[in-house]
Amino acid sequence: MFDTLSDRLSATFKNLRGKGRLSEADIDATAREIRIALLEADVALPVVRAFIANVKERARGVEVSQALNPAQQVVKIVNEELVSILGGETRRLRFAKTAPTVIMLAGLQGAGKTTLAGKLGLWLKGQGHSPLLVACDLQRPNAVNQLSVVAERAGVAVYAPEPGNGVGDPVQVAKDSIEFARAKVHDIVIVDTAGRLGIDQELMRQAADIRDAVSPDEILFVVDAMIGQDAVNTAEAFRDGVGFDGVVLSKLDGDARGGAALSIAHVTGKQVMFASNGEKLEDFDAFHPDRMASRILDMGDLLTLIEQAEKTFSQEEAAKMASKLSSSKGGKDFTLDDFLAQMEQVRKMGSISKLLGMLPGMGQIKDQINNIDERDIDRTAAIIKSMTPKERAEPTLINGSRRARIAKGSGVEVSAVKSLVERFFEARKMMSKMAQGGGMPGMPGMPGMGGGPGRQKKQVKQAKGKRKSGNPMKRKAEEAAAAERREQAAQGGAFGLPAQEDKSFELPDEFKKFM
Repeated sequence: MFDTLSDRLSATFKNLRGKGRLSEADIDATAREIRIALLEADVALPVVRAFIANVKERARGVEVSQALNPAQQVVKIVNEELVSILGGETRRLRFAKTAPTVIMLAGLQGAGKTTLAGKLGLWLKGQGHSPLLVACDLQRPNAVNQLSVVAERAGVAVYAPEPGNGVGDPVQVAKDSIEFARAKVHDIVIVDTAGRLGIDQELMRQAADIRDAVSPDEILFVVDAMIGQDAVNTAEAFRDGVGFDGVVLSKLDGDARGGAALSIAHVTGKQVMFASNGEKLEDFDAFHPDRMASRILDMGDLLTLIEQAEKTFSQEEAAKMASKLSSSKGGKDFTLDDFLAQMEQVRKMGSISKLLGMLPGMGQIKDQINNIDERDIDRTAAIIKSMTPKERAEPTLINGSRRARIAKGSGVEVSAVKSLVERFFEARKMMSKMAQGGGMPGMPGMPGMGGGPGRQKKQVKQAKGKRKSGNPMKRKAEEAAAAERREQAAQGGAFGLPAQEDKSFELPDEFKKFM
């Protein structure tokens, strides 16, 4: 969604690099480019004006004029101002002192409230809570049925006493759900309310009645991040008509201009609390303004990547794999079964393109990342699963006939099997070297990266033989002198000196003066 904005900002900052000092003209030109980028991304005009005014004021200040690298200082200012308009600090859910905590979802029809109720329920369940989804959308056809299906997929309870489709009183359902939650010991109640295609009095009245009936601890306004400037207008109408405590952005994985999402927190004064960035129930997380700003500026989002890895990977399994790779056998204990297990755990974290997109600087190879074929992992898994247990444990056994059988069993070419086995050996060798502290293969030892100078074997230089003269007469004289020295050495001591019994030996004149 923010790809266009990221590209424009990256191009703007590239023009600043290499400048030891920024002039007024440089600052104005940069501010103009940032303003155009924000307006093209559909950010609300009042937000753009406030943002640019703050950036220009700070860019002309001491923090840039006295900086060693003014360009980096401007990027830092833009990053901080982006965090500010996105809401500043991360806003957490407020829980009631006495259970249950009531969370009410409000928003227009089609914003994704029902699906989001399931995502929020799953997210809270993962944090040790026992949520209950309440079907108070009794207007939209099959809304109750949809919530029941979503709740079942999320593995959370649902309260749906009315069939919906225009039948039932949503305010009474909301009231009864609180008693039901207490009886069944649910500590959180998520109320899914009805929406309309646009703002009208009936929608506002029903939402206000449900709010008064259950006194929610949190009212979350769900907004479709793809509807543009109308998102801001709708948010203001809900704030004035019903009131809300926080914003949830849905469909953040779309390709529409997402500037409206940047505007809501600044215009309404209510922070974005959650973001939904995919169709799966797991594609949902707390909204962190600093991380979103970092992604927009192509600085990556390593914290989210680490959090996802911690959720997916077992520490015990990770330690087991590390011990296999760092063993004295050079990583030979690490088998194709282990490789497959690691690959499947990475797959659970989400799509490879999304994971790579969280790394810093990946915006420069955005097209290559978008063209990654996610099915390659499935093909690799199929090849490994077509092997016998012994072949997975000892890939060196895989010869030509075995490759042909594996290829036939997995539906790929024989060359694909051969390539996989070769890449596995290379990867195992590299990972083993890194696990043992040897640094990256083929790279000199670097401080803090393993493979330091203390680990490298000293290379002993081989002494070159004495060169022979190209003149035949001179070479003959040299050979005669060498033969004479060898004969003297055979008769004398270890250094070629004559034996001590030879009393006629005298030091040369040039050495006598030192005696």
